[in-house]
Amino acid sequence: MRVTRTVVLKSERLPKKIFKVFIELEGMYREMLLQILPFAVQNGITSPVKLKAEKYKFLRELYPQLPSHYAYTVCQDAVTRAKSFLKRKRRGLAKKECPEVRSVSIWLDDHLWRAGLTFIRIATHKGWIEVGLEGHKYYWKTVNSDWKLASQSRVKLDKRERRLIVFLVFYKDVREYKAKSWIPIDVNEDNVTALIDFKPVIFETNQKKITLGYYYRRKKVQEKWDKKLGSRNGKKRRILGKLREKDKKRDIRNKLAKIIVEEARKRNAGIVLERLPKNVPRRMLEKVSNKQLRHRIYQSAFLGIQKAIERKAKEYGVPVIKVNPKNSSRLCPIHNAVVKYESGRFGVCSVGGEVWHRDILAVWNLYLRAPQSDGSNAPSSGGLFADGSPVPLGSTATNEAIWIEKSRWLRWNSLPPTQTNTHLYKKKR
Repeated sequence: MRVTRTVVLKSERLPKKIFKVFIELEGMYREMLLQILPFAVQNGITSPVKLKAEKYKFLRELYPQLPSHYAYTVCQDAVTRAKSFLKRKRRGLAKKECPEVRSVSIWLDDHLWRAGLTFIRIATHKGWIEVGLEGHKYYWKTVNSDWKLASQSRVKLDKRERRLIVFLVFYKDVREYKAKSWIPIDVNEDNVTALIDFKPVIFETNQKKITLGYYYRRKKVQEKWDKKLGSRNGKKRRILGKLREKDKKRDIRNKLAKIIVEEARKRNAGIVLERLPKNVPRRMLEKVSNKQLRHRIYQSAFLGIQKAIERKAKEYGVPVIKVNPKNSSRLCPIHNAVVKYESGRFGVCSVGGEVWHRDILAVWNLYLRAPQSDGSNAPSSGGLFADGSPVPLGSTATNEAIWIEKSRWLRWNSLPPTQTNTHLYKKKR
């Protein structure tokens, strides 16, 4: 299985004369794209080879000073946009006859660029131009590992800073192992719960505080500058652009995904996720009228955390399966009876009287829905696994979890062998 990773680099600040060449190159690339994109959409062309056969001669005559392979890459770009637009149109989501070309990044194949560790050479209508690159930690970590540089890249212009934004694609071949056990994951607004070695572990994420904090910060900025300069002003946009909500949430997702995947790989285990629909926030909001709560649910990124785990699992060769989450937080895994919630996230089994935390109950039920190594379903309470070991359901440790605060796990490379300064989640009756 081949896995890819895209690393974004910025070039050094370019002289005006050099940057002008790239502005001209972008203008010609944009014009070629505008010429062939409507043709691809109207004729339903979704193959770059077919589009190139139809429009190569026209593109070469349009800009004969450009290297010929720009006619190849612009066809690939146009087909990608056309396929996306036609798919949306079939679903009734596109109202226009042709997609707009708002943002342009120049696609480069292996004939149009050469790269070193700290520079990139790009073929233009003025010849080859070498540009220095500013490396960062993520880039050097990728270069010094087993990732290989792919033959295609993209370049975008930052006209405000006179820089190039370079998108380098790396790849590696990964072999997925067969899972000997499973680690189920339950994603919630404020935490992510995992069942590791039959011990529930709750990772605090504080998504609620982050979402509301940035919500009120944006609201304060908008009210202040709307009074002074009106609703359309550059000062307000610049201040809002400096807010890093998206980056902070992405950092939390990626670090948490790495911890979970590394723990799974150390145990030769797979990961069990809930099979959520694409429009999961919309379904959750059908009966919610509170404006603030609706905003929080939209910003919770349940699917975003799952996708981060899936991407990282592919890099490490960790198998991932998805199971039906229906009633995973409502049924007691010991007695298969309804759990009645009386106070917040804690409920009591209607048959056995066990006290369950909602998130811990969910991971146990997700685990029991995952297939075992012999292909059968996981056993119920009192049964045995394929290796003869008993299921720990019903023991005192079944529904007692280790709660790990965000400030602690964000600094961990992996879970330490002994958990210090953590506390068991105390049950309230």
